[in-house]
Amino acid sequence: MAPHDLRRPFKRPAISDQQRRRELSLQRQAQNRLDAQHHARCLASTLLYLQPPHSDPTSEPEPEPEPETALEPEPEQVASPSELDVREASKLKGAQARKWFARQLMLPEWMIDVPDQLTQDWYAFARPAGKRCFVVSSNGTTVSRLRNGSMLHRFPSALPNGARTRDASGSAQSYTILDCIFHEVDQTYYVIDMVCWRGYSLSDCAAEFRFFWLNSKLAETGAFDPPSQYHRYRFSLVPVYNCDQAGLSAAYTEPVPYVKDGLLFYNKHAHYQTGNTPLALVWKDENCSQYVIDTDSQGQVPSQQQVVLELQDNGNLTTSDEPPVVFGCLDGDFMQKSGLRSGNLLRFAISNGGLSFVDGKLEKADLHYLGKSNRARAFADSYSKVMFQYMARHSPLKIDDLLASVSPSIDQENKPSDVEMVS
Repeated sequence: MAPHDLRRPFKRPAISDQQRRRELSLQRQAQNRLDAQHHARCLASTLLYLQPPHSDPTSEPEPEPEPETALEPEPEQVASPSELDVREASKLKGAQARKWFARQLMLPEWMIDVPDQLTQDWYAFARPAGKRCFVVSSNGTTVSRLRNGSMLHRFPSALPNGARTRDASGSAQSYTILDCIFHEVDQTYYVIDMVCWRGYSLSDCAAEFRFFWLNSKLAETGAFDPPSQYHRYRFSLVPVYNCDQAGLSAAYTEPVPYVKDGLLFYNKHAHYQTGNTPLALVWKDENCSQYVIDTDSQGQVPSQQQVVLELQDNGNLTTSDEPPVVFGCLDGDFMQKSGLRSGNLLRFAISNGGLSFVDGKLEKADLHYLGKSNRARAFADSYSKVMFQYMARHSPLKIDDLLASVSPSIDQENKPSDVEMVS
């Protein structure tokens, strides 16, 4: 068999500009270097001292990882969440608080095409199932917060300045911020990224350096130790692999001490970009996640794919992307009769007509209105999530496709491998 025959024999029409946006995102890193130190300081203070929401943080289950960025239009009297300082952000409640905190985490898009240079430029690792959160240690205490701003835990830890009895010689104002997933089964925080260490911001550092720093610095603390009086929860690292054939196979098949929920791919050159980014990707199949296709409120897979879109002033139904992708439009009379208004998040089923594409762009979606989305939800679906779910039902991007793209026999110019898309 010729080397190029290792790829899937059928190609789908282009349905995404994900690769182009990856390239633009890398360019913007060099052009727009934010004041990372100031941002990290503000984030640490907000995570520590934000007033807890009125709702019980344990009453709302953590949703599946959704790489949406909060893009709902804000009321005119309220500043954009990305422009808020720590004092303003600490006053946010409800949906606005969720929007602000979602922008602080780096949220992966769903992989709907295989990136260029996957072998050379990307890491892969198995994502732990659990609750995505920030963990910040400062001034003798440690706090973890979910991405909606709700406090998950306040506890002593072996992180720098994470407990009253530790690091007495260090600055009381020093702070550390980790990007973690709390794994309920073994009560462990699995650290997937480092935002700040002892007051030094790493958000403008490449993932390659952040992962090196994470491995070396965290090992210097007692964070990996079993729980104790001054270290209530254990921290652990996830095994990260270069995304060559051996590394990708290991991430997919090797046993880990946690329940897997898909694979995460990080571009080695990517900074810690707050919000939605194509430089981090999530991919799933039924062998590495029990949550490949979205389920309904009863935990059942519906017969038709469901999507959540945001209603705009002109009736357009859009995703949470920047810029948003328009999936359809509602008639003004229908909006009035149904009591719908701009900013509402609405749930639709994709009917038998499916999705239609022209020149790589969505042309038409056969949508059936189901009703308003859950009020606790703050975001519409992203385009990449809708497309991943659509592909999962029709012609999924399989592990064989990923392995073929990193095969040594494949031309290392590594053009994106396409998969068949069934209309």
